[in-house]
Amino acid sequence: MIHPNTRLEYISDTIGYGVFATADIPEGTIVYVKDTLELVISPSDYVNHSPEMQEVVDKYSYIDENGNRIVSWDFAKYVNHCCDCNTISTGYGFEMAIRPIKAGEQITDEYGIFNLDVEMQLECSKPGCRKRIGPGDFDRHYREWDRKIRAAIPNLFQVEQPLLPFVASETRRELDALRRDPERYKSVYALKLRD
Repeated sequence: MIHPNTRLEYISDTIGYGVFATADIPEGTIVYVKDTLELVISPSDYVNHSPEMQEVVDKYSYIDENGNRIVSWDFAKYVNHCCDCNTISTGYGFEMAIRPIKAGEQITDEYGIFNLDVEMQLECSKPGCRKRIGPGDFDRHYREWDRKIRAAIPNLFQVEQPLLPFVASETRRELDALRRDPERYKSVYALKLRD
C-alpha cells in the first residue's frame, strides 16, 4: 500500500507513469508497506503463466526474499527507480523516505533491492546513474543502502506514520525493539533472495 499523500501521474511514453507526493512527506515516513492485499505469485505459479502474462508480472512486481513476485494492488507498482532515490526498502519489509520529499516531487525507489533476475536498463539520468541494474546489485550496494536507511531511521519514530497500522505485528515488535536499542537494526540484506 502506498502512502495516502500520493497520486499517479503520466510522465512520458518512454517512462509511462510515476507516483508523486501531494503533500510534503518527512524523512523517516513509511511510504509503502507490503500489506495483506498484495498479490503474491509463487515461483511455481509464475512459470505456469503465459509468456505474455510473465512479462506483465515482471514489469509490475518485485521478488521478495522467498522468491515470490509481489504485485501491489494499488498504484505503488508505478514507483520508478532512481539511482538517487528518495525512498528505499528496508529490512523491515517497508519502504521509507530517506530524505524529505516535497509536494509535487516524484517518489522514487532503488530497484537493485528487488532481487532482479535479469539486467535492466535505466532511464534515471541522475548524476552517478549506474545505467544498468541487475542480479549482482544487492551484494555490491547493500552496505550503502544500509547507511542511508540508518541515517533516516531515527526519524521513523518522530514523524506521523499513516501506514503504521498496516505494518505486520511482528515487524512492529521489531521496530519497538529498535527504538529501545538502535543496535537491533535489521539490515536491508534480510530482503535478499534466499538460496
